[in-house]
Amino acid sequence: MDRLRQRADFLAVANGARVNSPAFVLQSRPRDDGGPVRVGFTVTKKNGNAPERNRIRRRLRELVKRLDPVSMQPHHDYVLVGRRDALSRPFATMLDDLRIAFTRPARHTAKVPTKARGQRPGHAAATSRKPD
Repeated sequence: MDRLRQRADFLAVANGARVNSPAFVLQSRPRDDGGPVRVGFTVTKKNGNAPERNRIRRRLRELVKRLDPVSMQPHHDYVLVGRRDALSRPFATMLDDLRIAFTRPARHTAKVPTKARGQRPGHAAATSRKPD
């Protein structure tokens, strides 16, 4: 099992399927190549200061280490997005949540493109033509 490290890989997985849990969100995406399973971990700044975010990340990494690799599908990328509850939730409960997340059918979410900056909804984009 390898780690995801590049931002482009994280963004690609973010467009895939996701399963929600109280302590984390599991995102997954199948790959076309024959490479090993890759796992990434991320925690946003709204979950606390740096030591708290690092502790959440460490707990998520340990969850994946203790999980049997058979439950992960081959040729997939996974990202665990940590939540604040990962700090206080019992480790055994989180491990059960992760096992359930890998067996639960994932819900695909399509990213809706955001509107252009400064453009109001229902209005055409402004052009830079000179008036006649």
